[in-house]
Amino acid sequence: MLRQEFDRAVAELGITRSQWTMIVVVARRPGATQREIAEVLDVSEASAGRLIDRLCADGLLERHEHPDDRRARVVSVTEKARPLLDKLSELGRSNERRVFRDFSETELESLSDLLDKLYRTLSRN
Repeated sequence: MLRQEFDRAVAELGITRSQWTMIVVVARRPGATQREIAEVLDVSEASAGRLIDRLCADGLLERHEHPDDRRARVVSVTEKARPLLDKLSELGRSNERRVFRDFSETELESLSDLLDKLYRTLSRN
């Protein structure tokens, strides 16, 4: 439900969930290769490549030579993507404030602790 609501807000920016997710992942992992990005997104390298191609064509991402591996290319966000990233962050913060507005600070801390516990449990399996 959270994703659907965020998607509706982001749709006004003219991008899809796949596109904004890719842009955010690339922004948070400077110097990542297409393979690394695909792993983070849990998609095939080919799917990640097609989306990166599209975002490069739109001027939001760009590929560069990998400094240590001539066969690999790293992906980065462009200056054109910066205002979009700012807007995505703003929408995310606004959405988060609205979703958690009825929670006390203590409840938010408890929720965070429980989610951390769940993450630790799942990551052991």
